[in-house]
Amino acid sequence: MCELLGMSANVPTDICFSFAGLVPRGGGTGPHRDGWGIAFYEGPGLRAFHDPLPSADSRIAELLVSYPIKSRVVISHIRQANVGDVCLANTHPFSRELWGRVWCYAHNGQLEKEIFDWPLSYYHPVGTTDSEYAFCWLLDQIRKEFPDGPPDDADELSALIHQCCEKLRALGVYNLLLSESSRLFCFCTTKLSWITRRAPFGEARLKDSDMSVDFGAETTPNDVVTVIATEPLTDNERWESLNSGEMVVFKDGEVEWRARAEQAQK
Repeated sequence: MCELLGMSANVPTDICFSFAGLVPRGGGTGPHRDGWGIAFYEGPGLRAFHDPLPSADSRIAELLVSYPIKSRVVISHIRQANVGDVCLANTHPFSRELWGRVWCYAHNGQLEKEIFDWPLSYYHPVGTTDSEYAFCWLLDQIRKEFPDGPPDDADELSALIHQCCEKLRALGVYNLLLSESSRLFCFCTTKLSWITRRAPFGEARLKDSDMSVDFGAETTPNDVVTVIATEPLTDNERWESLNSGEMVVFKDGEVEWRARAEQAQK
């Protein structure tokens, strides 16, 4: 399986510390050697880096660990290939335009081959993964339901995405991170955990690297930063796990919407 990393914050924030905890899992402390990628939203723009090499050996990943790109929404992925060759075209996260916004997506898991029989209308994959195909199908459903732009009630969009994720979950393991620049949609089938850091901030210590940070010295009292990962990245903090079929939507670091399997509720 692959591993996911995401962030939602109420102020532009760098993810260097959490990314440093993810990088060794890509061929170092973990088996996910088949490429990695990370995308940072800067307003409506998206700055993305992809590398089909293991993140543990990547000079690009080494740069990003020490280069503090500040963003309010981040999506990252390290890959253990199941479907599709190891190549740049198959390296997450993927992105497409909808409603004049860049949507970014990463998937952890494997779907049955049946997914490739689901019809596509507007969006088509560049690579050969089940993940990218599912992304194209998902955006098709959103565009068909809301062709003229996002609904006035954001909960309607969240509910639709949750329904689509439930259909995809029926085909296998479907853990998802998705964003349109302001919200971070997180759906779980097997493993996905999150932590929200806010004042009073304390020290955090990584599991996979000999690194710790005192967030009290790096933040302001008003900062709210939520980090989402397949497996908790630190060993001295309390992370919350999502249940199978559960989706949580974060905006500005806070939970905006939450639904369990077959149950939509705030």
